[in-house]
Amino acid sequence: MWIEPEEVLLAGALWVSERANPFFILQRRRGHGRGGGLSGLLVGTLDVVLDSSARVAPYRILLQTADSQIYWNIACGSSRKEITEHWDWLESNLLQTISIFDNDEDVITFVKGKISGIIAEENRLKQSEDQEEDSGKFREAELKMRKLFGMPEEEKLVNYYSCSYWKGRVPRQGWLYLSINHLCFYSFLLGKEVTLVVPWTEVTRLEKNATLVFPESVRVSTRDAEHFFSMFLNINDTFKLMEQLANIAMRQLLDNEAFAADRSLPKACKTLKNVSALKRDFDARAKNEWYRSMFRLTQDERLDGHTDCTLWTPFAKMHVVGQLFISNNYICFSSREEDLCQLIIPLREVTIVEKADSSSVLPCPVSISTKNKMNFLFANLKDRDFLVQRISDFLQRTPDSCWGDTNPLSLIGSSGSSGVPPSSSTGPDSVHKGRHYHPGLPTAKQSLLQLYHQDGPEDLGPKAMKERMKEEAWNIHFSEFGRGVCMYRTSRTRELVLNGIPECLRGELWLLFSGAQNELASHPGYYGDLVEQTMGLCSLATEEIERDLHRSMPEHRAFQNEMGIAALRRVLTAYAHRNPNIGYCQAMNIVTSVLLLYGTEEEAFWLLVALCERMLPDYYNTRVVGALVDQGVFEDLTRAFLPQLYEHMQDLGVITTISLSWFLTLFLSVMPFDSAVLLVDCFFYEGIKVIFQVALAVLHDNMDALLACSDEGEAMTILGRYLDNVVNRQTVAPPTPHLHAMLTSGDDPPPEIDVFDLIKASYERFGSLRSDVIEQMRFKQRLKVIQSLEDTAKRSVVRAMMTESAFSIEELEELYCLFKSKHMTSCYWGSSSSAAERHDPSLPYLEQYRIDPVQFSQLFSALSPWVCGSHTPTLSARLFRLLDQNQDGLVNFKEFSTGLSGMYHGDMTEKLKLLYKLHLPPALSAEEAESALEATHFFTEDEPQESSFLSDLDSVRQQEVTSGENPKDGGEDGEEKKEVKDYRYYLRMWAKENEPKRETIKDLPRINQEQFIELCKTLYNMFSEEPSEQELYHAIATVASLLLRIGEVGKKFGNGAKKSEPQAPPPAQRGEEGPGEGTSAEAQMCRALADAQLEPPAPQTSDEEAKDDTSVSSYSVVSSGSLQCEDIADDTVLVSGEHRRGSTLDADWSITFEQVLASLLTEPALVEYFERKVDIQVKIAACKAQRAVERQISSASDHELGQHSS
Repeated sequence: MWIEPEEVLLAGALWVSERANPFFILQRRRGHGRGGGLSGLLVGTLDVVLDSSARVAPYRILLQTADSQIYWNIACGSSRKEITEHWDWLESNLLQTISIFDNDEDVITFVKGKISGIIAEENRLKQSEDQEEDSGKFREAELKMRKLFGMPEEEKLVNYYSCSYWKGRVPRQGWLYLSINHLCFYSFLLGKEVTLVVPWTEVTRLEKNATLVFPESVRVSTRDAEHFFSMFLNINDTFKLMEQLANIAMRQLLDNEAFAADRSLPKACKTLKNVSALKRDFDARAKNEWYRSMFRLTQDERLDGHTDCTLWTPFAKMHVVGQLFISNNYICFSSREEDLCQLIIPLREVTIVEKADSSSVLPCPVSISTKNKMNFLFANLKDRDFLVQRISDFLQRTPDSCWGDTNPLSLIGSSGSSGVPPSSSTGPDSVHKGRHYHPGLPTAKQSLLQLYHQDGPEDLGPKAMKERMKEEAWNIHFSEFGRGVCMYRTSRTRELVLNGIPECLRGELWLLFSGAQNELASHPGYYGDLVEQTMGLCSLATEEIERDLHRSMPEHRAFQNEMGIAALRRVLTAYAHRNPNIGYCQAMNIVTSVLLLYGTEEEAFWLLVALCERMLPDYYNTRVVGALVDQGVFEDLTRAFLPQLYEHMQDLGVITTISLSWFLTLFLSVMPFDSAVLLVDCFFYEGIKVIFQVALAVLHDNMDALLACSDEGEAMTILGRYLDNVVNRQTVAPPTPHLHAMLTSGDDPPPEIDVFDLIKASYERFGSLRSDVIEQMRFKQRLKVIQSLEDTAKRSVVRAMMTESAFSIEELEELYCLFKSKHMTSCYWGSSSSAAERHDPSLPYLEQYRIDPVQFSQLFSALSPWVCGSHTPTLSARLFRLLDQNQDGLVNFKEFSTGLSGMYHGDMTEKLKLLYKLHLPPALSAEEAESALEATHFFTEDEPQESSFLSDLDSVRQQEVTSGENPKDGGEDGEEKKEVKDYRYYLRMWAKENEPKRETIKDLPRINQEQFIELCKTLYNMFSEEPSEQELYHAIATVASLLLRIGEVGKKFGNGAKKSEPQAPPPAQRGEEGPGEGTSAEAQMCRALADAQLEPPAPQTSDEEAKDDTSVSSYSVVSSGSLQCEDIADDTVLVSGEHRRGSTLDADWSITFEQVLASLLTEPALVEYFERKVDIQVKIAACKAQRAVERQISSASDHELGQHSS
């Protein structure tokens, strides 16, 4: 490429001149290409270690003048071809012009100006194509990565780092490249080259550690190996990026969500050296995730910026130091000191933003007022004007803003006009008739508890007085700290939550602390519309919901009637429709029923959204991955806090058994309801750390009893009875019987445990747990869990295929890995079908991953034992069509391995059957043989007894077979039908219908002349790489001649049979339906046969053009062999008398599979070829090494390639 001219003082150092003229010199870097000796090795090592640009651009062109000692570098290239194009352009466009200049200064000025003009034009064109501008240094590194590792342009580099890779005990200094889908390392030291490529989807463990052997290193583990990297300049930054990339890969494995760059990121003020747009994207993603997690905001919220400031807190009468965060819909504040103060201000609530007067006490203040008449004063703001302008911009875009086009900086508050809370609006639709969900429903306005408690007598007991005191404490808190979304959240708020939220405020505060209130306010009418869309729809999710509705808290009277059940049905069905990736999972019904007790239907729906999508990520998907991840985190926490107990419980296998139900239902299914709901209070405020704390406290309280246990059942009983007796002595609700407690209570009940004491103890003993530490542990476990699920899927597939395939367990595992790898590669490097079509997690493991024809062709070429040279893609396409049962253009692993198994482990008959089917529809397409379908239709219509014996691989036709055989079965059992049939008879009939029909060689349809030619063509191509090639060609020539005669004889008998059967429709009538087309096609085929003696028709000769001399001579052998048959009949297709017989002659020619098999058995060479066993392990090993071979080819010098091509 052309580069801005730069001075070069020593033109000969480390470079070799290859071409020169009076003004320009073309040079090659020492050590690039062949030879180079010791100096070449040293230069190559320096280039790698010092990240020299010469490593990626080993060619350059210098500008020189006769009198000057200074050279100018004007172009560089990664290949000889690229640099030669530049050289030719210079010679043809500039050399003549500058040769007439008198002054060297003029020459240099002219050339520099010309090159700068070319670069400016290229940049202008690139700028219109590429929105993001990476630095030149980074683009160079990305080019180097693709060149070294053979990556396509779709593979984007995120960042690269200098580090050491430990190969054995020796560190190799080189460069680590982190791309979207791969971790790559390259080192070249004194002739020793190290190349490593690890797909992120294969990483099972990623951790940062420091040992004596590997000081401050990163360990990357896969199923087969461990890799250590050290000597990073900034190991934390590198490891953080690795975590993000591994997380994206796990997400891809989990739900096929590939990486998509964030196009809405603001452009950088200036292009940073060595920092890509993707790296900025990842940094922004990390900040966004942290921001959303801290303030419980929705997934579409993007942090715009943050700045240090102080916030005036009226309740403490002081300025609190912290950070102000601004995003597209919120202004948030968090104090520097943890739990001192946190604040969330939705922009929809803001009425006034104004700059207050600065003073020495209060520099650069900004005042923000809200609709509920709260005022917030921020001070010590850097660049206050810019901040206010950004807030103003976001306010203009806020849909619920009440100021229209006026400037929010000059607003004078009329906040009283909009005092109606948004949650009270139920949408404009006031017509209730015909709607499943409308404001007239009791559960649309009130929670279930309010509906059931409103008629009860007023309780004046001590528990009721305690409840009222709690309510009063919260009311005082609201008056001091504010109420609603904009409330100041402090350590006092946490104390009140830990003491228990009063029942009348529980729904409101759950909405507030979970962030569901924001979604409820910004999506009015959304839930009602979802209910209307989903009611009456039937799906797998709705069936599971109906099955579990009456198991949801059946002990609570709110769910002992249709009103509560109907509300639960609507919420669960609406959520399953909103998020089909989750749909419905067991345990969701228990959690949702509790949400409905304390909130309206719409509130319960948004609380469920917050739980499933933010607070408990991946908990309720099909494989409960999130719960399994947290189960692993809990094991790690037990090991850290209770090491002695951990070892004992690992031996018993208890932790994995108990913890899943604890986490999935937030203790609601294992603890009395009145106690468990207090844990839910803490969970909505603190997050998952509370559940971990309480789980650890439960184990700690039962440590002595658990250490004395000898088996798993005893430990489960101890923990079950303990949790059954965790009571809430302050509850005012009528006692709710706990079914689990009834089942596990013994003669001597254990002492009761106060839930408040349990929560307090959990904070005292395990309160040091931090959310960021838990997230770090979650990442580590997520890798482990998802990869173990993938291993389970692989084992399930192999187990299922063992009965249907002749491959060994090891071979099936290897094939599955290759198949899945091909699917995953196509997901991120593009394919003809979308990723969602090719991967459906709801399907059985055997059918989850599917590949399209392009990927199938690549695997077939690498693994097939039938090597057909240039004919291989054609054969691959036919096999794909044969295996694609449902004709959706995709093949799953079961179909793929079944087809491959027939090639490798079938006997001669099975292999020939498969080969025969590849030349019949649907494998043989209409384009390959125009008259094949017409001929097949002709024969199957003429011989109805054969119409039902079609290939069992064609699912559509198999249904026809089944339906066609039912009358026969009915006829045989006619006497039985007169009797009353019991269920066993119908079970037998059902089993008989579903029993796979064994296909015999007689079931295969006849093959016509064009299909026979295609079969011969395939056989000729199969033998091109065999040692006994000539012998095989002679054998197939003899067999082909024999089959031609057999077909001719059969045609005569067939015609005679037709004449003697008056009931059969006359062939002439069928032939008249398309005489012109049939005649021309048949005549063309017959002429080709006569001219070439079994050579395929003219349109398909492109495959032969690329054949070598051996193949050509083989064809001549076949042709001569076919002509040496004795006594060829006058009316055979080999002589030119076919014009006398017309199309009827050729349409009548056909042979059966039995005849093909019998003819092939007469030739020992062919029998030996098809009965020979081939080891697939060799092919698998070659397929695995293919990636490395591609890398070597792509990273080899183009210098040698250029020499060969020239």
